Amino acid sequence: MKHYIDSEWVDKDDKIGVYDPYDNSLIDYIPKADIYDVQKALDAAEKGYHIARKMPVHERAQLLYSTADIIKRKAEEFARLLARESSKTIREARKEVGRCVNTLTVSGEEAKRIHGETISFDSYPGGENRKGYYYHNPIGIILAITPFNDPLNLVAHKLGPAFAGGNSVILKPSTVTPLSAIKLAEAFLEAGLPPGVLQILTGNSSEIGMPLIRDERIKMISFTGGINAGNKIASISGIKKLAMELGSNSPVIVWRDCDIDWAVESCVSGSFWAAGQNCLGVQRIYIHNEIYEEFKRKFLKKTSQLKVGNKLSEETDMGPMITSTEAIRVEKLINDAVGSGAKVLCGGRRDGAFYDPTVLENVPKTCQAYREEIFGPVVHLFPIDDFDNAIEEANSLEFGLHAAVFTKDINLAFKAAYEIECGGVMINDSTDYRLDSMPFGGVKNSGLGREGIKFALQEMTEPKVICFHHN
Repeated sequence: MKHYIDSEWVDKDDKIGVYDPYDNSLIDYIPKADIYDVQKALDAAEKGYHIARKMPVHERAQLLYSTADIIKRKAEEFARLLARESSKTIREARKEVGRCVNTLTVSGEEAKRIHGETISFDSYPGGENRKGYYYHNPIGIILAITPFNDPLNLVAHKLGPAFAGGNSVILKPSTVTPLSAIKLAEAFLEAGLPPGVLQILTGNSSEIGMPLIRDERIKMISFTGGINAGNKIASISGIKKLAMELGSNSPVIVWRDCDIDWAVESCVSGSFWAAGQNCLGVQRIYIHNEIYEEFKRKFLKKTSQLKVGNKLSEETDMGPMITSTEAIRVEKLINDAVGSGAKVLCGGRRDGAFYDPTVLENVPKTCQAYREEIFGPVVHLFPIDDFDNAIEEANSLEFGLHAAVFTKDINLAFKAAYEIECGGVMINDSTDYRLDSMPFGGVKNSGLGREGIKFALQEMTEPKVICFHHN
């Protein structure tokens, strides 16, 4: 495939291969962008912004609706490409395609709903003879940097609100899963996206990232990825608006009065969806002592029933990790934890890019596997007997994206909801539950700002005040 610069699909002699992590077979090549491509994309995006900001709102909305319709019509084509280039099974890929359709549709709706308010200037002395209002003005060129784990819908979460708000976008998709993003761009163009409003640069972030991030024409950076990359972006970006979703180490509290079977089902799904490469994935489960053994037994049974293998098979529950390098990284973390005293209850084996669904207990709280985001198919179980202590443990790390609590006690549910330090608390659901229209983001080292269409649209615009002084 080619990348898209200044309204042209551009190929280059210098290319990067995109491989299926299941068998390492070549899917396609992408161009390796250079500094010349970066400057050309910035120039085109600057022109595109002046087109985008003047688009009537009904045209922005129709563009998003039409793009959603195209994706819906080609849903299976999108799903198969997504499944091939990523870690997701075909069933997981279909769900992501459906969510992408919804994300773009809601973006079209929110384009028509964002509005300002009148301002009562004369509410205060000195405001006499003044009338006015504020409205939401497009912010400008947005640099969107997206990860490999949701290569279609996370792109839609940046493009949809950006276009709804009248901005232009330079998109840098993941180098290992860029094809779904390029196919999404094709759908936007088929739907009538104006010239210059979208640029797509493919290649190595280490080579093209810095000049993009530093350029003063970029007015906002929307980044989804790791904390180290996020810190680097923040340190070199200069005065720009930043929105960052930086991952997590999601805790779950399973209390003694809960529906155990539902808690098990939810936590297994939340632990191993997309081979655990999910920023909302369950990583730590704190279970009341009275039900610990029952929960553990049922959790291990359900985990052992997961079918790992060919992503395109309808029977497969979990595919490989994105690369063998990532699987080796997880293997080292688990081996280190075991060497420090952790016990493997199931899994703990690697075969190429595949890492078995793994459940640990007795994980020392000093080891990396406990303190960091594993981003793999691994979950830790801990017995606990005090709810306040469970909340304290949930808050003990420098992450705060989502948490979950399973209980029938409304008072405990509210206690957890207000005392756990994170962006969202799911009551009787897994940490990985997300509705695309809800505010989404974290506290502490889990990020800055919020996604979720309405909230991203607010981040991607600036309130502008208009005041009339009349005598």
